[in-house]
Amino acid sequence: MITALSTIFVLGVLIFVHELGHFLLAKKAGIRVDKFSLGFPPSIFSRKFGETQYSIGAIPLGGFVKMAGENPDEEATGAPYEYMSKSIATRAAVIIAGPFTNFLVAWLILWGLFLFQGEAVTDPDHAVIGMVVEGNPADQAGLMTDDIVKSINGTPVAGFSEMAVLISKEVEKPITIVWEREGREMSATVTTMAEEAYNEQGEKIYQGRIGVGWRVEYHSLGFFGAAYKSFVVVIDFVDKIVRFIWDLVSLKVSVKMIGGPVFIAKMAGQTAQLGFSALLFFMSFLSVNLAILNILPIPMLDGGHLVFLLVEKIKGSPLTVNQRMIAQQVGLVFLLLLIVFVTYNDIVRFISG
Repeated sequence: MITALSTIFVLGVLIFVHELGHFLLAKKAGIRVDKFSLGFPPSIFSRKFGETQYSIGAIPLGGFVKMAGENPDEEATGAPYEYMSKSIATRAAVIIAGPFTNFLVAWLILWGLFLFQGEAVTDPDHAVIGMVVEGNPADQAGLMTDDIVKSINGTPVAGFSEMAVLISKEVEKPITIVWEREGREMSATVTTMAEEAYNEQGEKIYQGRIGVGWRVEYHSLGFFGAAYKSFVVVIDFVDKIVRFIWDLVSLKVSVKMIGGPVFIAKMAGQTAQLGFSALLFFMSFLSVNLAILNILPIPMLDGGHLVFLLVEKIKGSPLTVNQRMIAQQVGLVFLLLLIVFVTYNDIVRFISG
């Protein structure tokens, strides 16, 4: 239930704000909007207000804004309210408005988190335990919250990340942990658990775990500090996503690493169990991800429409109806194949645990 509700919430909000960006700027530009839909058919709700039909589809994996004269199979009349009657710059702005809104929402979410919750800070010099999972190896060893791990198998650790790296290499093997509690040194030997993960080639690997989390403290950033920090994090999201896409294209990373709807639902459920702030952070990352994917130069996506406008600008006239329809069909087939592939990836990951 948590997974289902969190998935509907995350996808519903992000799709809504994306389409709302297109909708509002189209209205501002004087373009008639015939339909505003969240989700894809069959429709479970439909109502017309003014000149626009508003609907909710049963398949919550996207949405669309249908503008007058936008589709290549429509007969253009040259009416001033039609999409094709507007300048290239105006049409480009309407297209960009969707991804831009997703970037803006990601920034606003993060701003709210940093403003009201503060910035999460960990001790860079000490491996301080913030949480111990009951029944796991760390719990069996006697580790407790606020304990400071000093060494793993005799190797000193200066931070939680160093400790995690050392433990991850020891899969279902005994390790000796030395820690400090209120000035007293303690030690124990336990056997690590095996946790499934995937490498850059999409191959399943196993890592050692003992069931601990690091201690986090929240530092207030203030109004403007939170605004700046959220901007920095959005840029970091962009950098990570673009690098991942480039690694996919250059075959440095396996396509098995791509996640789809099932993966998103799983992540939404897991982050929701960690708390609403964790779900919002995941939501902001997904919003940036949605924005970047939509501006890829693929027909049917916003980036594909921008390519059409660029070609129109260069050649001095729009693509013919037949050219646009062929491009749209190619883009649709590509996206359908991609959806099938990523869903297959998700199912394989789900079955394998």
